[in-house]
Amino acid sequence: MDKVSGAAMGGAHGQSALAADEAIAADAARLSEQLRVMRDRLFPPAAQKTLRTFSSGEAAKLIGVSDGYLRQLSIAGEGPQPETGAGGRRYYSLADINALRHHLAAQARSKGNLAKARSYVKWRDPEREHLQVISVTNFKGGSGKTTTSAHMAQHLALSGYRVLAVDLDPQASLSALFGYQPEIDLSGNDTLYGAIRYDEERRPLSQIIRKTYFDGLDLVPGNLELHEFEHTTPRMLAERQAGGGADDFFFARIQAALASVADDYDVVVIDCPPQLGFLTLSALCASTSVIVTVHPQMLDVASMSQFLYMTADLLSVVREAGGSLNFDFLRYLVTRYEPNDGPQTQIVGFLRSQFGERVLTAPMVKSTAISDAGLTKQTLYEVGRDNFTRSTYDRAMEALTSVNAEVEALVEAAWGRNAAGEAA
Repeated sequence: MDKVSGAAMGGAHGQSALAADEAIAADAARLSEQLRVMRDRLFPPAAQKTLRTFSSGEAAKLIGVSDGYLRQLSIAGEGPQPETGAGGRRYYSLADINALRHHLAAQARSKGNLAKARSYVKWRDPEREHLQVISVTNFKGGSGKTTTSAHMAQHLALSGYRVLAVDLDPQASLSALFGYQPEIDLSGNDTLYGAIRYDEERRPLSQIIRKTYFDGLDLVPGNLELHEFEHTTPRMLAERQAGGGADDFFFARIQAALASVADDYDVVVIDCPPQLGFLTLSALCASTSVIVTVHPQMLDVASMSQFLYMTADLLSVVREAGGSLNFDFLRYLVTRYEPNDGPQTQIVGFLRSQFGERVLTAPMVKSTAISDAGLTKQTLYEVGRDNFTRSTYDRAMEALTSVNAEVEALVEAAWGRNAAGEAA
């Protein structure tokens, strides 16, 4: 039956009978328009997101100096000058903070203190430290994968790394968090698919990458065209001539695309789609590290078991075909955790007993602060503490900081840096 009543599809609108595809398309158009109106209202006048400024105390903490020292620099006219608000309060943009980092690093280098310089500017040494590519993945939706990816990428950018966030999910939730409405802001060939496709329309990844309102954080947006890779890859595998090299395989394409821009970044964070298709496998093959998000419910843990079995089987095939699979770290991150929920606490204990240190020490707690920030397509790093009940905000921020600091420490360990950020 290809027709349904207007009452069934449209409810209160009482529209005449529509084909299912027409009704769904109409709903999509209506929703898209309302999302555009909402964005125009939230982020005027250019309908683009901007990042808030940071108080001098926040800036000092991000840089790793005292607030008093920042004041001295400002009085002496050194480095970028902050905005001055009510009561003489000083505010810095993230670009100002990064400029101050470089200013202080240059001073430290002039005094021969290279370790101190490295603590201000944490960029990797391309001669000794490889590009870190972190895939955030899970077979099941609703595990906090996109929220984790966004906050991780922003934390690393706030910490002074050069970060590339890649939205590999056709649903494009990560892109939405960064202010993009895919069906309006993107035309064809504007996603990673444009850099990994098999035909003559393939583009350099450098032409697809977009700057964001986070200084030091760029984005490869996603939209529905990413599905094309799932459709074209089987055909290319079937048509592939015998004797071709490993570079002809799908699993080498994301790795090659990222290699073309590696000199510009320290860390790449990939938000994988919630299924184990060619896109996810290709991302895993390009990854140096993997974070698997886990919601501590028994059905989610059972689903993760199947995900791990399928991943292992498929990756073994990739390895046999010549793919290189060596992760610096593989970690499980407990997300949407409610510490007062007894069954959840039992499941977390079960996971730690099974996987030990492969479960990140810090869980990401479930928080209304993160949910409320999401109503305006923002992350917790983008909204100020005064927008929430302070205890709620502080609890969520403490969890976020603990999780992301742990991941940052793993990245630096993979580079061979010690706890102070120095090369071992």
